[in-house]
Amino acid sequence: MTTLLIADHDNKNLDDSTLKAMTAARALGEEVHILVAGNGSADVAAQAAKITDSAKILHAEDVAYENLLAEPIADLILSLAPNYNAIIAAATTSGKNILPRVAALLDVMQISEIIEVVDPNTFKRPIYAGNAIQTVKSTQSKQVITVRTASFADTSLDGAAEIENIAATENANLSEFIENKLSDSDRPELTSAKIIISGGRGMKDGENFAMLEKVADKLGAAIGASRAAVDAGYVPNDYQVGQTGKVVAPELYIAVGISGAIQHLAGMKDSKIIVAINNDEEAPIFQVADYGIVGDLFDVVPELEAAL
Repeated sequence: MTTLLIADHDNKNLDDSTLKAMTAARALGEEVHILVAGNGSADVAAQAAKITDSAKILHAEDVAYENLLAEPIADLILSLAPNYNAIIAAATTSGKNILPRVAALLDVMQISEIIEVVDPNTFKRPIYAGNAIQTVKSTQSKQVITVRTASFADTSLDGAAEIENIAATENANLSEFIENKLSDSDRPELTSAKIIISGGRGMKDGENFAMLEKVADKLGAAIGASRAAVDAGYVPNDYQVGQTGKVVAPELYIAVGISGAIQHLAGMKDSKIIVAINNDEEAPIFQVADYGIVGDLFDVVPELEAAL
């Protein structure tokens, strides 16, 4: 038997999260097939074929798959499920939307946001906002798993897998795509950025985020925010880093005016290097920071920009 990995993509490019999920899939110790379901997604299938150790690419083309709606794709996965011991996807918006439906239809328990594969039936995952790690041993005959990509490295791209075109399943028309409302930005996407600078309640208002933008421009960084800053309306909610936002693990994370509530730490404490700027020396953010500056951010950030 084999493992089925669900590719995350936009019909043009394979998302980096799939390379990280592949690392987890390989750790299960079985042959890995990758499902690319989309519309006009031949380029994505070709990219997936290059993923190291991918044994086969299953490519399904249908207009119903264009926007990765959970209902039609779950039905497609269900038709393939008898051939697989495990079905795995990155814990992205798409993965979190599709796989719970797959698990329910298969009548199995999903194992969510794993950070380590101990063996093919045993996994580690964070609980209590990352303050404890739970080890889960599954006795199910079929595993349905989402992967916290921040905990896994990218798989290399030196493979040459066979691409097999498969038929689409009948669309039950349980849902339809209306529209995407996306913010346009030239900056890196938060979950894939190597450097992130985030602002919190200490920024005082949205206009002050312009200071962070100047630093981000010089570093080629993405801009994030704490939930407090998002709830206060300083920045859009797609900036939010944390347990209820995006989980990130960049090479460098700069937290500006962020106290370090447990929910925020859960989303960024796996960053390689953490720099904190806060005027409260007792702020919890300093407990996870590699470098800390106790000072007024309105003095420190302009000095940082000038130094850069």
